[in-house]
Amino acid sequence: MSSPSPVSPEPRPGPLAGLLVADFSRILAGPYCTMLLADLGADVIKVEGPGGDDTRRWQPPVSPDGVSTYYLAINRNKRSVVLDLRDHDDRAAAAELARRADILVENFKPGGLAKYDLDYGSVSAANPAIIYASITGFGAGAGQDLPGYDLIVQAVSGLMSLTGAADGPPYRAGVALFDVMAGLHTTIGILSALNHRTATGQGQHVEASLLASAMSGLVNQASAVAAGGIVPMRMGNAHPSLFPYEPLPTADGEIVIAAGNDTQFRRLCEVIGAPGLADDPRFDINGKRTVNRAALWPLLKEGLAAGTSAEWFTRLTAAGVPCGPINTVDAGIALARDIGLEPVVTAGDGPAGRPTIRHPVLFSETKPSYRLPPPALDEHGAEIRAWLSAPDPGR
Repeated sequence: MSSPSPVSPEPRPGPLAGLLVADFSRILAGPYCTMLLADLGADVIKVEGPGGDDTRRWQPPVSPDGVSTYYLAINRNKRSVVLDLRDHDDRAAAAELARRADILVENFKPGGLAKYDLDYGSVSAANPAIIYASITGFGAGAGQDLPGYDLIVQAVSGLMSLTGAADGPPYRAGVALFDVMAGLHTTIGILSALNHRTATGQGQHVEASLLASAMSGLVNQASAVAAGGIVPMRMGNAHPSLFPYEPLPTADGEIVIAAGNDTQFRRLCEVIGAPGLADDPRFDINGKRTVNRAALWPLLKEGLAAGTSAEWFTRLTAAGVPCGPINTVDAGIALARDIGLEPVVTAGDGPAGRPTIRHPVLFSETKPSYRLPPPALDEHGAEIRAWLSAPDPGR
């Protein structure tokens, strides 16, 4: 439907090649979504206000040349243009970009783009086939004025009530979990809407919110309330429905053991030299182990004290018992590299290339690509503005 931007290098590999994305989002959820689309070949134009995406200033940490690593994490394969929506000419350029786009992604406060005639109603009137994706904190209804920060959603959703020691304070997760989930859910919504458009020619408005993503992402914990009337509370590293499924002490530290069924528990007992535990009537099935975890925990600790975490990782893995060391992030990346997942890829060629974490999905035929490093502010502004001011050959 749209004419590809002439500043986009050809060919653009990937299953989404030929699609133009107008990215009016910033911070995390929206940029993460549009980066995933860009990795798969979409031509993403990142529209930034005069000050640029806030994450450009979220530092430390920074790369060796002083660029925010937060910004670098979620903005590869895009082109940046600065458009001040308060300026008549820039607002006209933004409207033209929306008119030419296949997909528009925004995370302004609900109604925030209406004053610029860039809301769904205005954009779809000029471009009926547009897939217009809005990401909010709490939806566009009664919660529209609540601040849409991941930390706030972690608090109000109940996640923080589940995170931390049972007798300690609540904690946030170590990453902006619901921002990431909302970005993923938005991506799913966009791809679903594209499939509908392919069949019908009809665009639509796709809406995602951090709180809705939180409700979905709390899975079994939210289901405990909805289906069981039970309010779960934090248990440290323990699992409410499984044991052992947590870090356990060894001779030199801890190892995470996740015995998810009775067979795995029996193997664990055999490896640590306590096979009788698997036949003990207090522990022979998972439900009993979970109820009697206080009695079982010191018995497992006694067996595991005979070896180091590394030794148990080797022995338990060989026996088919799910387990793993508690790594730092650099060690986690090293493990992914060691098992062939190639976690770090270079976005862009030559000296401008940036190390980034690769797209999470493998494709046998339509592989992701890493064509461009995250752009400098307004790096492609001149070309994009010139393209938008020229007649559209797609008209």
